[in-house]
Amino acid sequence: MNRANDQTNASPLRILCITQGQWGERIAANIQQTAPADWSVEIRSFPRVLPPVIDDPEDFLPPDLPESDLLLALGETSSLAQLVPEIAGATGVKAVLAPIDRNESLPPGLVGQLQGWLGQLGVGVVFPRPFCSLTEETINHGRMQTTYDEPLVRRFASSFGKPELMVQVEHGRVAQVEVMRDAACGCARYVAEHLEGIPVDQALEEAGMLHHHFPCLASMNQDSDYHDTLMHVSGNILKDGLKEALGDHLKVAYVRPAGQVEQAPSELEAPSNGEAAA
Repeated sequence: MNRANDQTNASPLRILCITQGQWGERIAANIQQTAPADWSVEIRSFPRVLPPVIDDPEDFLPPDLPESDLLLALGETSSLAQLVPEIAGATGVKAVLAPIDRNESLPPGLVGQLQGWLGQLGVGVVFPRPFCSLTEETINHGRMQTTYDEPLVRRFASSFGKPELMVQVEHGRVAQVEVMRDAACGCARYVAEHLEGIPVDQALEEAGMLHHHFPCLASMNQDSDYHDTLMHVSGNILKDGLKEALGDHLKVAYVRPAGQVEQAPSELEAPSNGEAAA
């Protein structure tokens, strides 16, 4: 994997996670427990119920916000997103990572506003949709994929984001799975731990089931850009990573339409009397 090579890698990375319910709490806890040793991860929880429009953000900020480098915004409502610029200013962060696993937490209009507010502070922001689409260079999936350039987010993505796996296969079965980059929620590690011993030709289907059983907390509401749910997009991202890791161990199955029969080369009639082949 291509790793970021920035001067920011030379110093400890200080991350502040702000959460608002189970989705954010789960992600923040996994990052705090499994982050590289030179990262410090602080978590601050906010009420699940906040005013829909916040006129005085300072009224809702905790008094002990730590000085940080990267702010990870894990809100479940748009109200928490409105507090992000105030929190960024109070903590001195250089970048904000605001993943979108449910569109109601960061609707498109608010995304644009947040970019403008943070831009006035000189703070960059990245919005991966879903969170597990994040790599060190890109966000989003498929035709929605785009690039970004935020060194601190790239450093975060070296450890968390789009699942990257290494798979050892023995006798047609998954013998060992090493997680090179985990999903921020820990799903990739969970799937890896439960794939050992599974026949290779069943691994992708099993990974999809494990992804749902974890369970993935991305939204099951239809996303208008993907024309799919973010949970399904997340599952496809995981299976794509596993497919890449399995490589040539996967057998390619060809499906023949019903009623169609392959014609042997000997059965093909060569054109005669100067007639062209049809």
